[in-house]
Amino acid sequence: MDELGNILIAGTGPVAVQSAVLLGRLPGALGIAGRASERSAAFFAALEANGGTVRAEVQNATHAALAGECRIEQRFRGYGSVAGTWNTLVLAVTADAYLPVLRQLASEVLAGFERIVLLSPTLGSGALVREYARAQGADPEVISFSSYLGDTRWPEGAPGASVLTAGAKARIYAGSSRGASPAVRRLRAVHEAAGTDMTVLGLPAEAEARNISLYVHPALFMNEVTLRAVFAATRPTQYVYKLYPEGPVTPSMIRTMVQQWRELSAIVAALGGAGVNLLSFMLHDGYPVHPQSIDPADVAAFEQLPAIHQEYLIYVRYASLLVDPFSEPDAHGRYFDFSAIPIRPIFRNDSGHWDVPRMPKEDYYRTKIIQGVARHLAVPCPTIDDLLAAYENALTQAAQGLGGQPRSAAFAVQDFAEDLGMIRAGIGSAA
Repeated sequence: MDELGNILIAGTGPVAVQSAVLLGRLPGALGIAGRASERSAAFFAALEANGGTVRAEVQNATHAALAGECRIEQRFRGYGSVAGTWNTLVLAVTADAYLPVLRQLASEVLAGFERIVLLSPTLGSGALVREYARAQGADPEVISFSSYLGDTRWPEGAPGASVLTAGAKARIYAGSSRGASPAVRRLRAVHEAAGTDMTVLGLPAEAEARNISLYVHPALFMNEVTLRAVFAATRPTQYVYKLYPEGPVTPSMIRTMVQQWRELSAIVAALGGAGVNLLSFMLHDGYPVHPQSIDPADVAAFEQLPAIHQEYLIYVRYASLLVDPFSEPDAHGRYFDFSAIPIRPIFRNDSGHWDVPRMPKEDYYRTKIIQGVARHLAVPCPTIDDLLAAYENALTQAAQGLGGQPRSAAFAVQDFAEDLGMIRAGIGSAA
């Protein structure tokens, strides 16, 4: 029962708290570390006021297994202050923060980790972490998840000692540099006890490639409609998943999405992994629709269908989810407005600087890394190139429009060369 030993969670957001509640049920010590920031300071203050105890609540009774509380024995304000013996590091931060977090850990702390778990990686994150650890003389098992298991948030909108998990995935994927190791089996048992099936794949990269965001977010966020809504703050509000003109979904955008899926599938194949049936992935690992909307036979045959038929089916999928097809209609026959997710515009962060919302900022990093991996593997990716060019053009124009106003580094065109250099080296050493 002690396959994970002493567990240190890196991160102080809602994902870290929910993960602590789940992992706190295992034997061994539990610790948490965070960066020095205003939001992190607010979390640690709330944690101290609550005697070190965190709690997770759920919105839906069917996810009751995720609820609970635990006491976090050791708390570290600043990654450089981490001390002690820790067997497992859980990175509950965004993929672009992996390297900054690892760099701040003392060498003796990093050397003590037997395994590092990546909750929300992007394609290549496992290779990045593995290569950095090797460069420091460490050789931990690296376990990549396809994504975090659910939708967790601060119930009051600000950091605290309690979180609310509003939804949970039926299935996620995991891949380890050591195969189906005892640690992977324990993590699968923890997730299955919480109601989420974990499918174990042969490679970390295969799990990393099974994050639906990688396939849909670039097309949804790096198009003229969404970029204008993000950077020009157009009114009225527009919505990520709605059809044009309420949102960006058009036949042309769907064509881009399908083309990007083909390119990403080719990249995964070049890494030695298996791709996904995009439509099946959307419906079976995402949200389903009624068979009256999409015939299950078409789902099964999706990869063999002509391109125009594939594009039609993906468009129908988005049209079918304008409302929640499984919600109960109200007295007027109206179903829940499932697609009304607003496109967030640029905003002023806690430091008073203009900043880019997590979507598309996080998607920029992910897609840029995918482009770099494709270049390394000599896999053509013209659609991904066009998407990134559109985003970087909008980013540059927005930065110029802000003039001398303070803004975050998210407004700079980046190449993420350091991360990509390590990922390329990691891919080469794994081959």
